Amino acid sequence: MQPIEFDEVVQKITQANPRYHRDAYYFVREGLDQSQRTAMKNGKESPRHVTAHELLSGLRVYGLAQYGPMTMTVLAEWGVTQCEDFGEIVFLMIESQLFSKTENDQREDFKGGYTFHAAFREPFLPSHPATVEKPDPSESAKV
Repeated sequence: MQPIEFDEVVQKITQANPRYHRDAYYFVREGLDQSQRTAMKNGKESPRHVTAHELLSGLRVYGLAQYGPMTMTVLAEWGVTQCEDFGEIVFLMIESQLFSKTENDQREDFKGGYTFHAAFREPFLPSHPATVEKPDPSESAKV
């Protein structure tokens, strides 16, 4: 049996289902790697199955590290605008045997994970609203 070639399979997926750009699949694969590295740091010795919640967290960390404040824009360009899109990509990859799942994993696990605004925009917003001091009217009278 020949090993599955990731590039070839992603090409087949995107030809059959062009909703998501091919780069979104690579992004999810890298996010999975990020999630597994985090799990290993937390006391696990080898890569293991990660939950949808752990994967969403890894995708957030990976996205912010790669694209910073442009993450949401880049993902939208690829057709990814909500966590459910990540779930759809994951399950397309599972159906193509690029990823595996447990009997408990389902697409709905990705529903409502976080809002993209909270995950990808808020980290770059000022923590306190900018305040503008009003000019002192007595200062303008002194001129």
